[in-house]
Amino acid sequence: MPLHQGPAASPPEPERRLALNPFFGEADPIGDMTEAPPLHRLPDGPLPPASAYQLVHDELMLDGNSRLNLATFVTTWMEPQAGVLMGECRDKNMIDKDEYPRTAELERRCVAMLAHLWNAPDPGAAVGCSTTGSSEACMLAGLALKRRWTQRNADRYPGAARPNLVMGVNVQVCWEKFCAFWEVEPRLVPMEGDRFHLDADSAAALCDENTIGVVAVLGSTFDGSYEPVAEICAALDALQERTGLDIPVHVDGASGAMVAPFLDEDLVWDFRLPRVSSINTSGHKYGLVYPGVGWALWRSPAELPEELVFRVNYLGGDMPTFALNFSRPGAQVVAQYYTFLRLGREGYRAVQQASRDIARGLAERVEAMGDFRLLTRGDQLPVFAFTTAPDVTSFDVFDVSRRLRERGWLVPAYTFPAHREDLSVLRVVCRNGFSADLAGLLVEDLNRLLPELRSQSQPFTRDKDAATSFHH
Repeated sequence: MPLHQGPAASPPEPERRLALNPFFGEADPIGDMTEAPPLHRLPDGPLPPASAYQLVHDELMLDGNSRLNLATFVTTWMEPQAGVLMGECRDKNMIDKDEYPRTAELERRCVAMLAHLWNAPDPGAAVGCSTTGSSEACMLAGLALKRRWTQRNADRYPGAARPNLVMGVNVQVCWEKFCAFWEVEPRLVPMEGDRFHLDADSAAALCDENTIGVVAVLGSTFDGSYEPVAEICAALDALQERTGLDIPVHVDGASGAMVAPFLDEDLVWDFRLPRVSSINTSGHKYGLVYPGVGWALWRSPAELPEELVFRVNYLGGDMPTFALNFSRPGAQVVAQYYTFLRLGREGYRAVQQASRDIARGLAERVEAMGDFRLLTRGDQLPVFAFTTAPDVTSFDVFDVSRRLRERGWLVPAYTFPAHREDLSVLRVVCRNGFSADLAGLLVEDLNRLLPELRSQSQPFTRDKDAATSFHH
């Protein structure tokens, strides 16, 4: 897909303009309508604020309804009080620590809360920061892994040695970006059979003296499954015993790091494993905050090379910062602190359990229709993936996605990566705000569409390049 570009220069056509309704004029319904504003260049003069608002508002009505978007992991509902706080803080620049010391303090408290939640050996010594989302957090974690590898291999780098990063082919695209931007070789473990994510033996087999780390995903965007972090660490422990290679693990917990601590307390995946050097999460996913905020944490200062950290004066003290982005609003960080304060552990447990219960119940109802086969059941992330049953030949998952969109539901259909390009699935993400009642309405609409889909002579969607993905 190309980057944003201006309108095509040819074939020539009259300059497009926005159509104005005479009622948009605040006082005189004619006087303000003398010239409609152009579409692709700045207007010659200003519009009344009400007119400008209505023009933008009306065009945005054609966007999908975010509450019915079952493709995105991103939070689409918060309490009104959180919205008020965000409005009060949207003009605060997060990077200005000394101008906005209380906002900076709330960020520090969030980092401390996450360090405790993820069982850092010394939560007071763990280091971390807020980011614009998990993508930036992953970039920072990858940079720390690469810099630590570079320090250990200073005699070989830069030279013939090329660093590599081991991960499953199911990782989010931000890891591919990291490898491309910072010249790291991605070593991707493909899917095989019914294994749709990274496994321990495959991860260890790809590691060598140039491996900067292994990425383990706690909650794959493809199907909602957890990768076996403890097994991966154990395989790397055995590798170190055999070869002396000490390979750190980064846990990409974009979604799962805000689910597992509350619903899967016996699952060991976090800083309790000595090999886990860093963890990231998306505050704007199951952290229950509007986009965009993410978090990156390291188990101790030793895992974050000092030369990557910039320091600013903060109330006469030392305030370390580590980020790719510079200016960004403090509103999302404030909203994260509000949500931590508002819910606490038991509140988060209740919210995430409700989402998981809805996902599991919805998956069972989809399976009971008989036309679909479940790949996952929503019992890890509140997410499940399913495909058409083997005997279904009249329609495919792309037909289902297209027809559900006619009812307002945004349910992505996409093809899996190597070596399972033959498998196309639908995926449903259940988030806070997607209620049992809404799940029931989705089932009703699906049941309403199935007779028409079954009556087709063959799948309608021929262009698989038009398939959606929505791995965010």
